[in-house]
Amino acid sequence: MVFDMAENMKPIRVGLACYGMSGSIFHAPLLSVDKRFVISKIVERNTEKSRQKYPYVSVVKSFDEILKDESIDLVVVNTPNQFHFEQGKAVLMAGKHLILEKPVTNFSWEAQDLIELANAKNLIFSVFHNRRYDGDFKTIKSIVQNKLLGDLVVYEAHYDRFRNYIAANTWKEEEGVGSGIVYNLGSHLIDQALHLFGMPQSITAKIGKQRRGSQVDDFYEIYLDYQARANGLQVLLKSSYLVREATPKYLLHGSFGSFVKYGIDPQEEALNNGILPNTPHWGREDKQFWGKLNTEIAGLHYEGHIETLAGSYPDFYTNIYEAIREGKPLAIKAEDAYNTIKIIELAYQSNQEDKTIYL
Repeated sequence: MVFDMAENMKPIRVGLACYGMSGSIFHAPLLSVDKRFVISKIVERNTEKSRQKYPYVSVVKSFDEILKDESIDLVVVNTPNQFHFEQGKAVLMAGKHLILEKPVTNFSWEAQDLIELANAKNLIFSVFHNRRYDGDFKTIKSIVQNKLLGDLVVYEAHYDRFRNYIAANTWKEEEGVGSGIVYNLGSHLIDQALHLFGMPQSITAKIGKQRRGSQVDDFYEIYLDYQARANGLQVLLKSSYLVREATPKYLLHGSFGSFVKYGIDPQEEALNNGILPNTPHWGREDKQFWGKLNTEIAGLHYEGHIETLAGSYPDFYTNIYEAIREGKPLAIKAEDAYNTIKIIELAYQSNQEDKTIYL
């Protein structure tokens, strides 16, 4: 890719495909505080809510209006999962860089098609797996990489909610491919695990419905087996909509010790409350939620809480800018998201066939 210095000084003009939950809480606020980006157009078919916060943005009624705008460099496709493949392909065919909301697509073959198209057109294609920038996960990544627990034998991650009712007027509660808890919450935990450990040797999964009247899966347990790693690492990923009492979000055990972490990264709640990432102490977690480390370091026993690293969702768009304008590698590659969907497909196969699937 050839880079023009004058062109590189221009802000990246962005089209946002939807102003729903992810658009209003994540993408628009993150882009609005980064002067290297300009939100040019937002699709709102029935309302113009985005004007209240972003009066300078052009609100359009169709996705085609974004595609036909030659001034737009980058399109964020954050519509429901069923539209990701079709709209993502249209973006790339229009010669624009692409960000897809997680999960990348409903099927792995669709993700592969988009990857090949982006490569053929020399375009940037990434996926918004923002939970890699959660403070707790960043802390765990440092613990694992620095082998503070020795040889890791157990990695357990939970993403639970208490929602003992069926939410109305949301596609996420409607039966169909791409809906349900595995695609919604599971894609975060799977992406994190694959980022840390790569693809497993086998997968065993239980997926089902726990709430009365649920049309979609609202519970899963996914076991990823890494027999080839030292001490045979076992990874358990688990979510349910019927967890009222908080359990540890992460539990790690190794040959030297353990790490236990409660609490949820504060960035989403802050954004939901209108607090922007350019405020002081962004992403800092309250001390009461710091994780407990009990281990042996250089022959010395340590037991106590360690400060959670600050969460950093803005880093996602910093990397996107650097990839487009400076040719730097993507932090979250579309190939990573492809692997996440592949694991989801294998998890459903394991559940349906009631057996372990070997990769």
